Amino acid sequence: MLAKIAGWRYRSSPMDPSSNQTVSYNEKLLLSLTSLLKFCSFTNAVGMMRYGEYVDILGVSVDSFDPATNAAIGRGGDTDKNQHVNRMLKVRELCSNQGILFKMNTVVCSLNHDEDMNEHVSRLEPYRWKAFQCLILKGENAGGPNDINDARKLQVSKGQFDAFIDRHSGQSMLIPEPNTVMQNSYLLLDEELRFLDCSENGKVPSQSILEVGVEQALSQAGFDDLMFHKRGGIYAWTRERSISN
Repeated sequence: MLAKIAGWRYRSSPMDPSSNQTVSYNEKLLLSLTSLLKFCSFTNAVGMMRYGEYVDILGVSVDSFDPATNAAIGRGGDTDKNQHVNRMLKVRELCSNQGILFKMNTVVCSLNHDEDMNEHVSRLEPYRWKAFQCLILKGENAGGPNDINDARKLQVSKGQFDAFIDRHSGQSMLIPEPNTVMQNSYLLLDEELRFLDCSENGKVPSQSILEVGVEQALSQAGFDDLMFHKRGGIYAWTRERSISN
């Protein structure tokens, strides 16, 4: 509710919407956008029918359309047959049936930067396709003793990233986000409702918004508002709906 009072218009939920608690939270907040960014049990016909009215945009991670590459990245083990395309087409169809905007996110890394995704992207026709340059952050994926992962071998140069973007420049919905664009132009919240400041190449938590309020916590987030607008962070992201109490 603090977010609504502060004038926020966006809520991104990484939680499993099969939980009644998640949907109840959305109903109470009545924010003007609900975006789901995690591929989970929502993406089946039953989940869509039950919760689709609460969702404006469904974002799915698609880092490759090659089964071997997906397996190497860690997204599925179907190395002998490509079920990924069919799964994405099914999700795309479910979104279309429910009037949900379909967004695609791709992390460009050392394993996929040479791939040509044009054919499959054209079939999926996402509303937006974000291509992120693989970003390394201390304390997260830089291979340090306290890091969760080591993604340094997945890094690509700016030139390799730009070549990927050039290869797909015919896709009008493509939004390229190199490290310099994405690093400070997103607001990240942890489980304690603290903003994570990435401006020094790490994730430094702010004070919790539950303790100091949204505005003070936001001042500690390292957020680049100008870059947020420059990368097109404001766009037509809602649909008409009526939510019954």
